[in-house]
Amino acid sequence: MNDSGSIRYHYLLRAVILLLFALYIGHLVQQDALHYYVAPKLARWIKLCPVPLALMALSLGIQALFGNSSVLCDCEHRLPRTGLRSSALYGLFLLPLLLGFLLPDRALGSAAAAKKGIALTYTTVEPREKESFVAANPYQAEFAELAANLHAQDVITVYPEIFSETFGAIDLYKGQFAGKEITVSGFLYREPAVAGTSSYAVSRFLVQCCTADATPFGILLDPQTQISLPADTWIEVRGKLQVVKYGGKELMRIAADSITAIPQPSTPYVYTNADSVAAWKQIQSLPAAK
Repeated sequence: MNDSGSIRYHYLLRAVILLLFALYIGHLVQQDALHYYVAPKLARWIKLCPVPLALMALSLGIQALFGNSSVLCDCEHRLPRTGLRSSALYGLFLLPLLLGFLLPDRALGSAAAAKKGIALTYTTVEPREKESFVAANPYQAEFAELAANLHAQDVITVYPEIFSETFGAIDLYKGQFAGKEITVSGFLYREPAVAGTSSYAVSRFLVQCCTADATPFGILLDPQTQISLPADTWIEVRGKLQVVKYGGKELMRIAADSITAIPQPSTPYVYTNADSVAAWKQIQSLPAAK
């Protein structure tokens, strides 16, 4: 068992670490940067964390400074017995905090997409009906309805609110969408060369919970398109959809008529939507979508 002085030291150090975490979360909220790390459904709870963290830090601090030595004990959780072990243990918490405060808050980009491997297809099954938007099973019913709504548009706009669902519907019925005009925004990603030819994609990161589970999705651009913009530039692409063979798979591609550099949106990631059809109809009812 450690002596009371050692226990007080560890209590005080843990109080400082908890307080630093509370301050860091508060910093992210103040800088409006929390969305770079967690999904909105989780962010609302993370914003509340500084309060309990600060209270726990206060409790540990009071025990460390004013606690009765006779009741201070490390019986349940043995404290590190050497300085090296203490440094290793607390370094696991202090290093991420230090990096968080020192490094800039920014969205994931091409480097992360290259490491994770960008997804250029959105479905793994084909519909039974090729000539109409009929679902092969109940799980495809939402995609089939969304695909029918999208196909009826003169120009298909890929809204961030239903980014992956839109491309999932298009990919499922890719034959019917060939030649349709589309507009989509995302960051410019350079695909590794295939058969000596470099390709580009317009991409977004799909986040389920936090950036640790972020998955890069994108759609290829015609390799004949002249692109002078650097990777990670945010762009809006307008062009016609094509069905092509790429890397041994049948994929959708955009033959771009225009590529315009745009500012990075305030929320650069996209998220899954529980009802993409309802979301699409709601977006269409807004004046800005008309």
